[in-house]
Amino acid sequence: MSSVLRSLKAPGAIGVLLTAMLLTLSACAGRTDELPYAPPSFNVEPDSPFAVNPDYRLGPTDLVNVTVFRAPDLTGEYRVDAGGNVVLPLVGETQVQGMTTAEAAEALKRNLSTRYYVDPQVTVALREANSQRITVDGSVQAPGLYPLPGRTTLMQAVAMARGVTQDANLHRVVVFRQIEGRRMAAAFDLESIRRSEMEDPVVYASDVIVVDGDNTRRMWRDIITTIPAIALFAPF
Repeated sequence: MSSVLRSLKAPGAIGVLLTAMLLTLSACAGRTDELPYAPPSFNVEPDSPFAVNPDYRLGPTDLVNVTVFRAPDLTGEYRVDAGGNVVLPLVGETQVQGMTTAEAAEALKRNLSTRYYVDPQVTVALREANSQRITVDGSVQAPGLYPLPGRTTLMQAVAMARGVTQDANLHRVVVFRQIEGRRMAAAFDLESIRRSEMEDPVVYASDVIVVDGDNTRRMWRDIITTIPAIALFAPF
């Protein structure tokens, strides 16, 4: 659960989110009446992290599409490397870490201007972001942040975290998501999913998944318990 504690210290709403969601799991084992189980409406995709944050700053592993007018050899998709650089043929490295796509385009334009082109026209578009990840926490073997390789279900997400621990309560796995500016939650029963009695839902970038268990409850039972019960499509 150390990853949860680190998240709680992070700025912004994620700390509040994790605090609230773990308080929800402090009840007795088994299913809970506080959260809807496998609601059909939970298939609604969450808010785009880029719509919420249009000033997204580039970082390592982001994939960008660089377009240089009348330079097809330079136009294409580029992965931001570990050092925060975009490496174009002939041009070499251009530092873009911490920049918006507009700022990255200006940086590339300056680099091109000093080498080969006079007043080049450059655009940069974000294709994949390192924020395309999910958080898996609670009673799992390897809690942490995991990238989404593509369409991923709840069972697959738990498997990314190397499965559940012995104390896990498979009847209560909670997924937290932001939809239309509101943070929402729903519970799922992994045992029922395994028996094909419940649909295995798709998870999306920025989802937070918490598997209930004895260790989770012990850690959070002494936290303030005055936060209202969380329900799907009710903001908290």
